[in-house]
This record gives sequence, C-alpha cells and structure tokens, in this order.
Amino acid sequence: MGRVVFIGAGPGAADLITVRGARLLAQADVVLFDALTDPALRELAPKAKWVNVGKRGFCDSTGQATINALLVKYASEVTTVVRLKGGDASVFGRLEEELEALATAGIACEVVPGVTAAIAAAAATQRPLTRRGGGRSVSLTTAMTREGQLHAARTADTEVFYMAGKQLAALSRRLIAAGWASDTAVSVVSRAGWPDQLHSDHSVATLGRASMLHAGRPTVVTVGAGAAPLTCANSETRPAAAVRVPS
Repeated sequence: MGRVVFIGAGPGAADLITVRGARLLAQADVVLFDALTDPALRELAPKAKWVNVGKRGFCDSTGQATINALLVKYASEVTTVVRLKGGDASVFGRLEEELEALATAGIACEVVPGVTAAIAAAAATQRPLTRRGGGRSVSLTTAMTREGQLHAARTADTEVFYMAGKQLAALSRRLIAAGWASDTAVSVVSRAGWPDQLHSDHSVATLGRASMLHAGRPTVVTVGAGAAPLTCANSETRPAAAVRVPS
C-alpha cells in the first residue's frame, strides 16, 4: 500500500509552490490535479501519470466520490500519489472528505500547506490583511453555500470572500444588510498569483461595478481593514503584475 501526499500548489504561477511541495511532487508516481493548478508544474514530475480531477463552479466537474475512489485505487497500486490542489488544501479544498476516505481505507497521508488565494491577493495589492490597531482579525468565507445561497456577515475586521465573482452586486447588498457601512473599502482581485491578475478598488456600495471587469475569472473579495490602501501607497510601489483599475 502506498501513501498520499496532499500538496497546496499555491494560487497561480508554478513558482508559488513551496520548496517541500516541489520536492515531494517530484517523487510522485501519480498526480491527481485540480483545474486551477499551473500546467508548468508537470515539469517537476515528468514521469508521473497526471490525472485531471478538477472542479469548477457551474462547469463540468469530477465528483467528490470519484476523486475519493481514485485516491484509494492509485494508492493501492503505486508508492506515492500526490493530490495537487490549488491554493492551500485546507482552505475550501474539500480536504476533509478525502482524508476521511483514505483513513477508512487505512492509507497513510501527509499534508503540505500552500499559499491560499486570500494571501496572494493581499500580496499582489500590497494590502496587509491585518493592520496594527485596526485590523486584528480576518475571516475567510465562501460567498455561496452548498445549497447555492449567498451569505455575507461581519464577523471580523477583514472579511475575505472566495468564489464570489458571479454575485458581486448581490454581495454588495448582503454586506450592507450585515452592517457594513456603504463606504467601507473593498478590494477585488481576480486570478490572484497569475501574471494576468486584475485588481480593482471599490466601496461596499459600488462593489457591483466590478462584475464586468472580473467576469469569468476566479475572484477574491476583501472587505474592511485589509482592503484599504496604505496611506503611503503610490503608483511606483504597486507590483507590475497587478493591473489596478479604480472604481
């Protein structure tokens, strides 16, 4: 019986994977990879069998039960199976279900952390998620529930919403209903960590204006303390890879 290594590939370009993740990926006999992982990562394990088990919202996806079964199947046939997930496996990556399936089958596992999209968005825009004196807490939330309902709350100084790209106008209304002031800063980044990442600044009231700009792109929405520009920010300090579009 082999083992399964869960590796967070990071949120975009291949070089965002950790050194440990890259080293263990190179040992893989089989790689089950997500839709949002950089194809360039194949260069780290050219002899492995690569199996696409990607999930994309509102698109054709591999069912979770199928992924679980494939993990057990390949772990019974080879020495090392890598489950390569975009971002960090423990943040909205359905890690729990896959760990439970492997535990039931008696298969050894290891989890290697990765850079999650919220961190990549903060880095790309130079907007620290925590701020001294005014941003002591951060909440990571999926915009949509499993039942397809849009939820928003005010539980932290900085709220980061994943998978919100198709609901930005509705999210704006939900945020106001949850108690956020209409002029609260909002930072929207799509394809964080990729060379073509886009960034736009808004307020809670004007968030809906970001819909067309970020349409069809994986989007992270940061609200509150961590969305505000630094007081010393200017065009020369912004990273070239982040295209900034004002609201």
